[in-house]
Amino acid sequence: MNKYRDCYAGKLSNSDVGKSVKICGWVENIRDHGGIIFVDVRDQFGVVQTVSNDNSIFDGITRESSITLDGIIRKRGEDDFNPRLKSGEIEVLVSKIEVLSLANHVLPFEVMTSREVSEDVRLKYRYLDLRNPKVKDNVLFRNKVIGYLRNKMVNDDFIEIQTPILTASSPEGARDFIVPSRKFHGKFYALPQAPQQFKQLLMIGGFDKYFQIAPCFRDEDARSDRIYGEFYQLDLEMSFATEEDVLSVGEDIFYDTFKEFSSKEVSSKPFVRLTYKEAIDRFGTDKPDLRNPLEIIDLTDEFSETEFKPFRGVCVKGIKVDGIASKSNSWFNDLVDFSKSIGMPGIGYVTVEDDMSFKGPIDKFLSDYERNDLIKKADLKVGSVLFFIAHRNSAAKLAGQIRVELGKRLDLLDKNKFEFCIVNDFPMFEYNEETEGYDFTHNPFSMPKGGMEGLSLNPKDVVAYQYDFVCNGIEMASGAVRNHDLNIMKKAFEIAGYSEAVLKERFKGLYTAFSYGAPPHAGMAPGIDRMLMMLLDEENIRETIAFPMSASGADLMMGAPNEVNESQLREVHIKLRDKN
Repeated sequence: MNKYRDCYAGKLSNSDVGKSVKICGWVENIRDHGGIIFVDVRDQFGVVQTVSNDNSIFDGITRESSITLDGIIRKRGEDDFNPRLKSGEIEVLVSKIEVLSLANHVLPFEVMTSREVSEDVRLKYRYLDLRNPKVKDNVLFRNKVIGYLRNKMVNDDFIEIQTPILTASSPEGARDFIVPSRKFHGKFYALPQAPQQFKQLLMIGGFDKYFQIAPCFRDEDARSDRIYGEFYQLDLEMSFATEEDVLSVGEDIFYDTFKEFSSKEVSSKPFVRLTYKEAIDRFGTDKPDLRNPLEIIDLTDEFSETEFKPFRGVCVKGIKVDGIASKSNSWFNDLVDFSKSIGMPGIGYVTVEDDMSFKGPIDKFLSDYERNDLIKKADLKVGSVLFFIAHRNSAAKLAGQIRVELGKRLDLLDKNKFEFCIVNDFPMFEYNEETEGYDFTHNPFSMPKGGMEGLSLNPKDVVAYQYDFVCNGIEMASGAVRNHDLNIMKKAFEIAGYSEAVLKERFKGLYTAFSYGAPPHAGMAPGIDRMLMMLLDEENIRETIAFPMSASGADLMMGAPNEVNESQLREVHIKLRDKN
C-alpha cells in the first residue's frame, strides 16, 4: 500500500461518500469562513475541499505545501455545492494531516494565474508554473498526441529506431551546437540538427520504414513558432518510395491527428497541392494561409509602358478586395503606415465608384487604357479596392505580407478551420550575393528533378523533389525524395561550392554508404511542437513544452548556459579568449 495515499484527490466523486480515504497533494487554497477553515488540496487529477472539526489541525500550513491526510468523504450541503469542480458536491472531513514539505509563505506568483505573469518569471519557477492546471494540461495533452502518433506509425509498419545524439558537425543549414571531445584533442562532436543522415543510412541498411520521435538541436533564434535550441519532430523515412508515397502518409498523419484532437474543421484529403512558384505568385509566400481568400495578381505587363515612374520597369503586384471602398480614410491610412513598417514607401490603391470610375491617390497617374486593363485583369466591381505593390526584387514577398495583414484587418480567416496544403517543387539552389555563389535552399540531400540532366540547367532553374506541409500559414513539415546516386550528389554539392574532397570529409558516412547500393528513398518530418501549438490554440510554441528555454535562449530555472571551471576546460583542451 502506498505510504502517502490510497486514492487520488482529484478523482473523488459522489460514489465515494462514506469512505475513509488517504490522499496527498498540494495546498491550493486556505479559506476561513466564519471560524471554519477549508483547505483545498490539489493533485494531477483535480482539487477536493477538505475541512476538520478541529481547525488547529491546519495550523502552520502554507499554500503550495505538499501534504498527506486521512479523512472521510462526506456530502456537502446543497447550498455549498461548487459546480466548477468535479468534486464540488463532496468534501473530506480530515482526522489526521502530515506536512511533507512546507512551502515558503511568499510565492513568486499565484499558481492559478501564472499565465498572466511574465514568461521569464514563469520559466524561472517552472515547477510552480506546471502546477497551474492549464499549463499541466498542455503537458498531458502532449503525452496523448505523441502516444497517438507513435501507435499510428507502428500500426502502419514503421519501425521505431533511436539515432545518435552525439554526431559529426555538417553544413545542413543552421548553426550546430558543438561538443568538445576530451579523448580526441582539438576535435568536436555536434548535436544533430535532425537525424537526416542516420535515417538515410538506415534505408541503405535495409530497413523498409523508419520513424522516431526525434530531438533536433539548432542554434537558431526563437520566435513564436520556433523554440530556441531543442525541438521535436516525427521523423520518418521510407525505402523504395516516391514523393507521392510520402505525401500520402503525411496526409494521413495530419488529417487523422487533427481530427482526433480537435473539434475544428480539417481540410479534406487530398490536400491542395501548390508548386513553390505557384505559391509565391498567388500568395507571396511558400507558407500560404489558404483560409484567406485574397490572391495576388501580377500587373507587371499592364504597367510595362506606364507613364507612372514608380511602376515603370519594376514588378507590380495587385490585391483586389471587394466591398471595402466605403472604408474610412483612417483605415486606409493605417494600412499605408503598415506598408511603411515592412519597408515599402507606402501603398497605392484605387477604389471603384458607382459608375466604374476610379478614385484614390494612384488614379490621377493612370491612363484610360490602363484603367480598362485593370478592370479586366483584376475583375473589378463597384465597391472594389485594388492595392498596388511595386518593387524591383521583392514585390511578391511584400504583397504576401500585405495579403496577410488585409486578412487580419478584414477578419477573413476562419478561426475554426485547419486548412492544409502541400507546397512542392522547391528550387534546389538560391543565389548568395555575398559569396557570389549558390547555396542549397532546402535539404542538401534532395534529389533534383531530372537527376543528372536536371543539374545541367542554370542553377536558379533547378527544381528538387522537395515538399512542405503547411497549415494556416505555418510550416508543419518538410521532406524530400533523397538523392541516392553518388554522382548526382557530387554534382549537386559542386554547384553549391563543395568539392568532392570536402563532401568526403564533411559527409563521410553517407558518401561511403552510397557506394554500396543505396535504394531510392524519401521521407519527411512533421514538427510535433508546432502541431501541438495549433491543436492547443496557443500563440507561443513554448506553451507546449514542459521545460522550454526562454525566448533569449536561457534556461532561467537551471541557470544555463553557465560557466565551467578551468579544470573542465583543460580536460577538453579549450582555452577561452578574452572578451575584448
